[in-house]
Amino acid sequence: MTNSFSFKLNELSLTEIIRLQNQISKTLTSRFGKHESLAFSDIVGSTSYFARFGDEAGRRLQQQHSDLINESINKAQGQIVDTAGDSALIAFPTMESAIQSFLQFKQLLQHCNFQLPPEQQWTTRTGIHWGMVLTDGIIHTGDSVNLCAKISSVAQSGKILLSKTAFNELSNFLRLACRPIGTVTLPSTSQSIEILELLWQDLLMIPSTLHIEETRIVLPLPDQPVVNFGRLANSNGSKSNDIVLELPDPLLTNRISRWHFELLKTKDGLVLHNLSDKLTEVDGQSLPQGSCVPIKIGSCVRLAGVITLRFLTYMDFMNKTDKTTIKSKSSITHQI
Repeated sequence: MTNSFSFKLNELSLTEIIRLQNQISKTLTSRFGKHESLAFSDIVGSTSYFARFGDEAGRRLQQQHSDLINESINKAQGQIVDTAGDSALIAFPTMESAIQSFLQFKQLLQHCNFQLPPEQQWTTRTGIHWGMVLTDGIIHTGDSVNLCAKISSVAQSGKILLSKTAFNELSNFLRLACRPIGTVTLPSTSQSIEILELLWQDLLMIPSTLHIEETRIVLPLPDQPVVNFGRLANSNGSKSNDIVLELPDPLLTNRISRWHFELLKTKDGLVLHNLSDKLTEVDGQSLPQGSCVPIKIGSCVRLAGVITLRFLTYMDFMNKTDKTTIKSKSSITHQI
């Protein structure tokens, strides 16, 4: 049949072939063209993980990623359509199903990491896009697939980034959990698109935003197992604290310990571990050195009587505070 078809093609004129191409193109689009939500999930730092822990551990990491993805998409009609080592492309019928699946994935990953030593805990970067693909239910192809992968590649560790077309498909409630990033030029292209960040911690009722009351500076909390807070920026050429606490008055800054406390991610949420012998108050209660206490949405932490940190969701902050005080993580490099 193929040879017969090729023979007939050889008999067609240029005009007839062009007309046939147009007809095939229309048929492909009408039969196989479909709008879908595409998500590209990529393990952060897998190359260094392989180098540090070996091939067997690295392969287990890839399998954990795949297993958690499969479990999280099970009830959402999601489908893994392609894998390549440490990444996976997943297709969903709606944006709502994609978001719900990745919220579950984040919860599963949090419980998985809790069982691992800190140095072996891992995270992902994710890009989500809504667009047209050509699919027969098995193969998914088209520019939307490439665009989704490139959105993922510009995401920072632990982040979920959305294209504007994906954002437009969300309900009003989910839109409130998105923070505009701005226009981003995608890697290896001259294409620039508008990107938003899904603040998934807000939707899981985990604090995602730190508000410094004295300076009115706000920044997102890093998505990592341990976040260190203190006045010391560097020690022997290395970064000392993830969030450096500074005040305009150096004398007041010096009352804050060099390493004052650390925020630990557990399977049940965030926990503050007090490292300082100076006054540390959590929600009005003094916390002894070495003690731990859960940090919830709205928790207020006051250090040495000079600086007040309030842990909020992004949605809470936007509802209660002047939006002009927001600083992006990149613009303040975790310093206050």
